[in-house]
Formats: sequence, structure tokens, C-alpha cells
Amino acid sequence: EPASLMTRPGLVIANFGQTLLVEAGDGTSRPCVARKSIGQAVCGDRVLWQAGRGDAHGAVIAIEPRRSLLARTDARGKSRPLCANIDQLIVVTSPAINHSLIDHYLVTAELLGLGAVLVVNKMDLADETQTMKLRDEMYGYRAMGYELHQVSARTQRGLPELEALLKDRTSVFVGESGVGKSSLLQALLPDHEIRVGALSEASGKGRHTTTSTLLFHLPHGGDIIDSPGVREFRLWNIRAAELAQGFREFRSFLDDCRFRDCVHDGEPDCAVSHACELGKISLQRLESYRAILRALPAEEYD
Repeated sequence: EPASLMTRPGLVIANFGQTLLVEAGDGTSRPCVARKSIGQAVCGDRVLWQAGRGDAHGAVIAIEPRRSLLARTDARGKSRPLCANIDQLIVVTSPAINHSLIDHYLVTAELLGLGAVLVVNKMDLADETQTMKLRDEMYGYRAMGYELHQVSARTQRGLPELEALLKDRTSVFVGESGVGKSSLLQALLPDHEIRVGALSEASGKGRHTTTSTLLFHLPHGGDIIDSPGVREFRLWNIRAAELAQGFREFRSFLDDCRFRDCVHDGEPDCAVSHACELGKISLQRLESYRAILRALPAEEYD
């Protein structure tokens, strides 16, 4: 059969909207267009594709089964996939911690069955008092079994440990703007700008890379998927019962509430509130849970 019709496996390493950049087994990449019938292919997808004739775009003809999918819900309640086959969320924060946002990301990881790692960046800016306060604040997360790393993209502190953690895995950096996700990526990928340029050139676009989703192979092994949409990702299409499951230390108490539909927000004989009074669940986490609960769309809060 002609070479252009040969079906081969590939990895989607860039998503420019209509155009996908697919990396073949030999490391070369080709711009492709996905067939309408297969649904939306995204960065991190393993796909089957066929090369186009000459300079023509190739065609993605199938998406292989995904082991995980990060999707966002648009204003109309429609789910839009962002990236696929992720192993872990790297939740980046600055020394001034926003607990509610950290917990939001940890819930996302729990509900999607992903690993989650907390990375406190900009430690070069933290004074002694802040460092001590941080140690107390983060102790609770460690006690729950979350891995925690203190790093500085500027001074390179903690980067070798972070690199070891990213090896052999596909990771996504999430966190609010201003915590230094981009500077961390630059520190881990010194040729980041060159690679972005190469990806956009290979796609035939030469622009729009700032809004695109891109997958980078790290020098020490592992992949990072990055895009503004993924970085600022928030999970809203969940129900109250699911939300409680996303707080891992709540799970052993959830069946002991008096009411089966208890949402742990002041109901009588709530086992979660009782566990908090006994110090088995931290007040900060319960308050964080309630803040997320109250921000859920009304129909989910039932």
C-alpha cells in the first residue's frame, strides 16, 4: 500500500485547534487533521494516523483508549477535553498559600485517579517567619500522604528532586497565576522558547502558540503538558457527594452521618463535622470543602 495510507501509531504533542502535531515513533512530527467521526483528539493522546501526500497534512483516524482525561465544562455545560493520559497534577503555589485553591486541585486529582504533588515555588522570597508558618500549614498535607516540595525556579533550589519526580510520568502544572509555573517550566526546560518556536513552525502556523496546548519531553525523562487553559484549570461539573469523596481524609467518616444525603454543612449528627471537632479532620480542610461546595452550581448542590 502507498506510504501515505500506512496507519501508524503516534503521540499528539501540540494542539493548535484544527491542526494537531503528531509525533511518530522516530521522533519526527507531522501536522495532521483529525477525522470528524473520532471526536476531539488532544495533547497527550495516543493516536493512529496516516501521512498526507507530499506536504499535505496527515490524518488522525483513531484515538487509542485514554487512561485519564482532563476536561473543562464550558458555560453551556458541555465538556471540552483539555489533555489526556496524565499521571499527576503538580500543584504549584507560592509561600503565601491559597488553601482553597490547593484543595480544589487536590480534589480534581483524587476524583480523576491522578497523583498530586504540592510544589511551593519562590522559596527564595520566603523569610524565616514565613518558612516556619509554611512548615506548620503544609504538615497537614504531608500527614494525608501528599508529597511536598519546596523549590525556587530562580535559585534552582529543589529542582533535582522535582526532576526525579517528573521522570517516566506525564505531568501537568496547575495553580493560580503569579505562582511561577512558567518560570519553573523554563528552569526545567532551558530551551523552552526554542522548542515552542519549533513546534509552531512544524505545525505550519508560526503563531498562536501562547494559546495552544503543548507537550514537552523533559531532558531527564518524563513529559509536561502545558497551556493557559490547563494551567488555570478548575473543576466545576461535580456533585456534592463526589466532592466529599475528593477529600481523602473524609472518606472513612462519610457512611456514619445520620442522613444519607448529608453534605456536611451543619446538618445534625454529621460524622465529618464530629471528626473535625475531635481533631481527626482539620478545620481548614472542612472550611475549604464548604467553600467549594457553596460555589458549585445550584443543581449540583443537592
